[in-house]
Amino acid sequence: MDGFGPLVDAEWLAAHADAAVIADVRWYLDGRSGREAYDRGHIPGARFVDLDTDLSGPPTTESGRHPLPSPEDFAAAMGRLGIGDDATVVAYDDVGGVIASRLWWMLDCVGRDVAVLDGGLDAWPGALQTAEPSWRPEPFTARPWPAERFATIDEVDAARTDPNRLVIDARSVERYRGEPNTIDPRFGHIPGAVSMQVGDNLHDGRFRPADDLQARYTEVGAADRPVIAYCGSGVSACHDLLALRHAGLGDGRLFVGSWSAWGSDPDRPVATA
Repeated sequence: MDGFGPLVDAEWLAAHADAAVIADVRWYLDGRSGREAYDRGHIPGARFVDLDTDLSGPPTTESGRHPLPSPEDFAAAMGRLGIGDDATVVAYDDVGGVIASRLWWMLDCVGRDVAVLDGGLDAWPGALQTAEPSWRPEPFTARPWPAERFATIDEVDAARTDPNRLVIDARSVERYRGEPNTIDPRFGHIPGAVSMQVGDNLHDGRFRPADDLQARYTEVGAADRPVIAYCGSGVSACHDLLALRHAGLGDGRLFVGSWSAWGSDPDRPVATA
């Protein structure tokens, strides 16, 4: 479709709503229910995609809070939600795409057509819907997660001291610096990582222009070095990866376990400030 991906605006979505599968991926770090937010009002036709059950496997200390599901479990979840092999998917949330980008990244990794709604729910100009739409399950073929789009914890450990590679931290500057919080297993960041908090990808709730993002990431060396992105649990780092793609800087790799895995390992070093 013309004008599709990796971001679309509300005008595009309104014009193509009948041809797209709209995915509401709201989720909140403070424990509020994304499902309840969906039930209070969502873009007409949207179906709710649960980060914890549809886009993640069971959490463990070693794999982090939001590890990837198996390809088979992911395929089953997508098929149950009516997302088939040939679907065109538009994902949104209400936090600038920070959560929706996880679905974007996962579908993009396995070669599906997907975009994030720039501006999210707040950008939608029409009335919201409270009733859940009906849909039929669709066949979604399981494909292996491509190794070139991921980084293991040991690869991150090697990359953090390699001047030819770049590790970026998508969390807030406060968490990167090591300020106490109720989320992280330890306070601080992976030594050698550069702070690239996701909020700075946005202006007034929408992605900054591609040229602005290109300048932002080029300043830290992302134009010249392979990038590994991490965050708290492998979710908001996908926003940085989406920003890199939008900026024309190619594809970085995701450390899925992120800080929830690194910080839980007492043998891994931690930096502050």
